[in-house]
Order: sequence, then structure tokens, then C-alpha cells
Amino acid sequence: QVQLVESGGGLVQPGGSLRLSCAASGIIFSITAMGWYRQAPGKERELVAGITGGGSTNYADSVKGRFTISRDNAKNTVYLQMNSLKPEDTAVYYCEVVPPIPPWGQGTQVTVSS
Repeated sequence: QVQLVESGGGLVQPGGSLRLSCAASGIIFSITAMGWYRQAPGKERELVAGITGGGSTNYADSVKGRFTISRDNAKNTVYLQMNSLKPEDTAVYYCEVVPPIPPWGQGTQVTVSS
């Protein structure tokens, strides 16, 4: 059974930083593409950043240059470093495999506000 546990969200001021973590179990993590998705109120869920088992990455245009996805295969963990946060980054952030396999987890709330 796949388990993905996100952590690291919170309230941060515009321009600030947060680092999200996702601990995975129940999958062969080292060969599984992983992604961070987000869903803001009233909007559809979107893929923010993805990383292959080999470490190739891709980003949504809205976060390029500000967010960095990484993984530690020894710890079965994927990270999302978010810098220069903007109010429009406010959303629930989810960790999932790529492509995603429902059901979605609870996610972690990120709120960017002064």
C-alpha cells in the first residue's frame, strides 16, 4: 500500500521560504517519478514540480527559478524548496507519484500572507 506523508507547510510572509518534505513507503521509490501538486481554493489541482527516479526535473512556469524539487532515495523522501514565495502560491500542497494514483493524501497547507 502506497503511503505518502507530507510535512513542512505553514504561514510565511511574501518573499519568504519554506521546505516541504514527503516520506514515501509502499513503492520502489528509487525508480518512481514523484511530483508536488497544489490546489488553491476554487482552482484545479496542478503539477508544480516533478522529478524522475534519475533526478531529471520539470517545473510549472509559475514557479520556475523559485522552487526546487529534490529527492533522497536513501531516505525515500522528496523535497520541495520554495523561495521568494508569493501570495498566489497559497494552496494545499500534495506529494504524489507521477502520474498520480488516487486517492490523494491530506496534503500540507501553505499560506503566503503578510
